[in-house]
Amino acid sequence: MAYGMSGKVFHAPFVEAHPGFTLRAVTERNQKNAATDYPEIISYNTIEDLLADDQIELIIINTPNNTHYDYAKKALQAGKHILVEKPFTATVEEAKEILALAATLNRKVLFYQNRRWDSDFRAVREVIESGKLGKLSEVHFRYDRYRSTIGVKSFKEDPIAAAGLMYDLGPHLLDQALSIFGKPDAFHKILGKNRVNTRVDDYFSIHLSYPNSVNVFVHSNMMVVESLPAFVINGTNGSLHKVRADAQEAQLLAGMKVNDIAYGIEAPGTEGKLYLLDEAGVKTTHNIPALQGSYLPLFESVYQTIVNDIAYPVTEEQVLTQLEILEA
Repeated sequence: MAYGMSGKVFHAPFVEAHPGFTLRAVTERNQKNAATDYPEIISYNTIEDLLADDQIELIIINTPNNTHYDYAKKALQAGKHILVEKPFTATVEEAKEILALAATLNRKVLFYQNRRWDSDFRAVREVIESGKLGKLSEVHFRYDRYRSTIGVKSFKEDPIAAAGLMYDLGPHLLDQALSIFGKPDAFHKILGKNRVNTRVDDYFSIHLSYPNSVNVFVHSNMMVVESLPAFVINGTNGSLHKVRADAQEAQLLAGMKVNDIAYGIEAPGTEGKLYLLDEAGVKTTHNIPALQGSYLPLFESVYQTIVNDIAYPVTEEQVLTQLEILEA
């Protein structure tokens, strides 16, 4: 595991909190920061040194997108199980090669799709699966930001493999959609470049077509000053609107521990709004409080898959479908 922002916020706190794991080592090429948070941790200078540690069973690959394929291959060949950040790889071909290698070596390949465990998405999913909205017609998942300048991370901004907004936030949105609706019958993508001097896409909209006229749209735009609701679902019985309000990232950045009683609780006023129409045509409005968010269940699934061979919730088929859409 690299110990930049991703390692510090999205991985290390959960590995430390889970009783089945021991947070043994990280890779830090330049600044050595991990020991400030975890005094007993080993900080290796290179990936090769990390992979040579015989006491490490699981490698978390949270490096730049274009390195995932190479590091996943090296980790498997070193006899390690792997948990790989999104996007898993840049192409379907690379993904299939990694999965085949893992099968040959009897190692586990696990996919880090943490947004399934966001508080806002959990609330939305519960409403969809309850059937309260009736037959769905239109579903929108959005992830918008306002960042008009070109970022300093070259692997996101240079026109190389797995760069651009679609490969950055597309995996989150597509995974959420695929986890509920499955593989679409067809899809259509639109990409855009709106920031001055951008060399990669900073806008995308993907339309996923499902049977029975269910249309799912995932969108992201880096030039949004005032965000729309992140989740809008329309059905024959009503509509659901929900803002994106998962608090985990901000809480972890502020130093809150995973076991804090307030961890993963959304701020007041961010409840979803469920608008239902009864048989008499009377509309009622219901507040939908978000369920508590936590990425710890993801790491519990990782543990159970490695130790007890229990099926991992993010499937190979879902990830391959995601990459087919991203790569197309």
